[in-house]
Amino acid sequence: MKVMAIGSLKTLTSEQQQAYMPSEVPATLQLYLDGKMEQFWLRDGMKGVIFLMNVDSVEEADSLLKALPLGRDDLLTFDLMPIGPLLALGALLKAA
Repeated sequence: MKVMAIGSLKTLTSEQQQAYMPSEVPATLQLYLDGKMEQFWLRDGMKGVIFLMNVDSVEEADSLLKALPLGRDDLLTFDLMPIGPLLALGALLKAA
């Protein structure tokens, strides 16, 4: 299943950035290498991130994201939305 995870990042001090990013980035990349994260983007203005995830459930996505260093300390929280194909487009194929 695909899950769109829209993350909101609390404002980090430069000390927090130096403390978290050396472990946050590799942990995020590991999710990509494990096939759990397909794509990722930075939200405009460094407000957070958006991940397109490939997981078995919304609960799995939530668990994986809360295990990331920023997630463990509630500095990065996510709205999770299951997504899929736009099935209504099938009506256009039938009409043709």
